[in-house]
Amino acid sequence: MGKYVIRRIGQMVIVLFGATLILFACLFVLPGDPVGSLGGDKARDPAVVAELRQRYGLDKPLIEQYGTYVGNLVTGDLGEDYTQRREVTEVLGPKLQNTAKLALAAIVLDVVIGMLAGLIAALFRYSFWDVLVTLLTTLAIGFPSFVIGAIFQSTFSVKLGWFPLISDGTFNSMIMPAMTLAIIDAALVARLMRGTMLEVLRADYVKTAVAKGLPRRTVLFKHVLRNSVIPVVTYIGISFGGLLGGALITEAIFNWDGIGFALVTAIQQQNNPIIVGVVTYGVAVFVILNLLVDLLYAMLDPRIRLS
Repeated sequence: MGKYVIRRIGQMVIVLFGATLILFACLFVLPGDPVGSLGGDKARDPAVVAELRQRYGLDKPLIEQYGTYVGNLVTGDLGEDYTQRREVTEVLGPKLQNTAKLALAAIVLDVVIGMLAGLIAALFRYSFWDVLVTLLTTLAIGFPSFVIGAIFQSTFSVKLGWFPLISDGTFNSMIMPAMTLAIIDAALVARLMRGTMLEVLRADYVKTAVAKGLPRRTVLFKHVLRNSVIPVVTYIGISFGGLLGGALITEAIFNWDGIGFALVTAIQQQNNPIIVGVVTYGVAVFVILNLLVDLLYAMLDPRIRLS
């Protein structure tokens, strides 16, 4: 187990630096110059442009800029925001907290709604409840998140007035964006849970447990559910990583001040330190969650061997 964890951490480091290197290369070849947003009206002055490029290291070759970034990253320094002249970590800190709260609320809804619906559909196969779950999940998957968000705003904010139209960071204003994020993933979790449970219910070891006269509750919780949740845990882990990386569309619709909204703004302003900072954070979260999911595998199923 220890060797596996060390090897995976090494892979995480390689993935993290590889992703930032690719991002640096993409930023380098894209049209435009961030000096324009840095200098404002003075950006037409060659002296001002030269001073700004030298100050932020933009006059150096790409590989040297990347080397400087990596060296600073080791110490936790993500650079300086071009527009606010503040440290990137200071700018992104509150936004990361907002995105984390939204992602946690969404993933809780995914687990509760999705797994419960999938469980009911599998246990009552071909019944009214199974048909209802299948119909609702199909509809949910078919709607894009921005359409779901618009429906929520029109219904629950404009018509009913239950929730604020634009989020202000409070719990009440977090409900609609969290539901918007959760609906599609919860539908996918329900479909996945139903499919894996039906497959496990047909397994020989489950039939053997039933033939031995074990109580239905014991068979369900000890044998069926424990093995059914493994692929579901994989999907939830990946989904949670994506949510923590920033839900661009949902945060933009509800004006939720998270890193997804910050990334959109940074791209419009060519604010490269914020862009690289957000991507670095997103990749780090994704690989760490993948590691945690792999370790959780071993806890859920002892047959899985980590070499």
